[in-house]
Amino acid sequence: MAKQSHIVSINFTGGIISPGYLREVLDIASAAQVTQVRFGLRQQLFIEVLYKYFDQFAAACKAKGIAFHLDGAFPNITSSYAAAGIFINDSWLSEGIYKDIFDLFDYTPSLKINICDSQQTFVPFFTGHINWIASSHTHYWYLYIRRPGTATAVCWPELIYTNSIAAVSRQLESLIKEDNVYPQITGSTSYISRPKDRELEPPVFHLPYYEGFNKYNNSYWLGIYRRDEEFSVPFLKDVCSICLETGTGQLHATSWKSVIIKNIRPDHRRLWDYVLGKYNINVRHAANELNWQVPDNCEDSLIIKRHIIRHFDTADVRTYGLCFSIKLHAANSHFGAIVIRRQENKYGSKLKYMQRFDILYSADFNPNNNALALYREGVSKEHLGPYIVSLCKDFYEKGSALNVLQHYVTEQQSLVTAAPVKIVHQCPDCFTVYDETAGDPGQDVAPGTPFTALPDTYACYICDAPVKDFREVDMSALIHQ
Repeated sequence: MAKQSHIVSINFTGGIISPGYLREVLDIASAAQVTQVRFGLRQQLFIEVLYKYFDQFAAACKAKGIAFHLDGAFPNITSSYAAAGIFINDSWLSEGIYKDIFDLFDYTPSLKINICDSQQTFVPFFTGHINWIASSHTHYWYLYIRRPGTATAVCWPELIYTNSIAAVSRQLESLIKEDNVYPQITGSTSYISRPKDRELEPPVFHLPYYEGFNKYNNSYWLGIYRRDEEFSVPFLKDVCSICLETGTGQLHATSWKSVIIKNIRPDHRRLWDYVLGKYNINVRHAANELNWQVPDNCEDSLIIKRHIIRHFDTADVRTYGLCFSIKLHAANSHFGAIVIRRQENKYGSKLKYMQRFDILYSADFNPNNNALALYREGVSKEHLGPYIVSLCKDFYEKGSALNVLQHYVTEQQSLVTAAPVKIVHQCPDCFTVYDETAGDPGQDVAPGTPFTALPDTYACYICDAPVKDFREVDMSALIHQ
């Protein structure tokens, strides 16, 4: 069937969405007969507009100053801003610093840029072409460059200062395709840096549960995920209305095609319960459905995802600590501990039953590691589920190779053995203990008086046993008697 519509994308820098701005976009989309919209992996909004309404849509966007891109996801600046305060704590990278960085970009990037806190695993580190990752040094960043069409990210030899991020990113855009980037960028752009004293150590991957109502500090945050990736336009309009009515200044698009609303006051929760109920929005999906990176606007990928999840449910398999990615086109970047990659059709057939897939996994099953190892090759769709279930079990078997319980017990025993010995003196008759730390105020013996300094006339205050009969005892032995 011939194409009947345009796919329009609207970028939200860093995933930050103004409710007022989103409401304007949705009003324009609604007037163009759009009823559903989608969020993308790079924290943008996708709107499918029929050809016959497109001119109307474009004119309305122009009148409101709303920039959009046509038939393709234009690169966006993605960030871990949505995770700040709810999945990331005790970091120097605050929400204010994120916004300061975004304000430095006085141009529209033509390459994908990621800006991430190094302490989180909610947002991919290396799916951009220019990847900034906060270091342990306040206001200094690791820079990883991944040229378009490649999977390997190369680390810059220095840490770069916050205020230089936009300028260096802009210069890199004109040099990123060259074979030797470092000398050119060093000589042509001035930036503040410091020596890199250690390599980045990405944290062990753990995807926080990003859906539903969750309490933090004295308020709530709400995560909304849609199984079919489609968000009703009327529902999102009501979401914007609640935000505007309650003074909630931001929504957050995530890298998981979901939306997060922070700072919901307890007395406002009933408004959110109302709108979720009004549109029958489920906010408690299984975790094994949330940990997927699926290409944008790709129903074929969603079909594969659903097919595999059914096997997960049947096998009752554990997927905690894993992330799954579907890669149908060679040009797509990936973020996944387990990657399902479609093979190129060698016979030129478009019949789906002829399609075959490779199953791969990343080193240490960390999705931020782009080095992939082949697990199974040329697998039909019908056999993907059983093979991936088997790979999940392999992941846990490798993780159980070290007997963590025995290791813990050994550590505790070592701590007990290594505990400092404290000697006290005990009466042999009534077992009263003289502890020189406390002394014996009842007999005018001051705290801190050593046992050897006690007078010969000192006696047990309970049974009058003489001091010469007291014996040395390890205090820990008394505690464990």
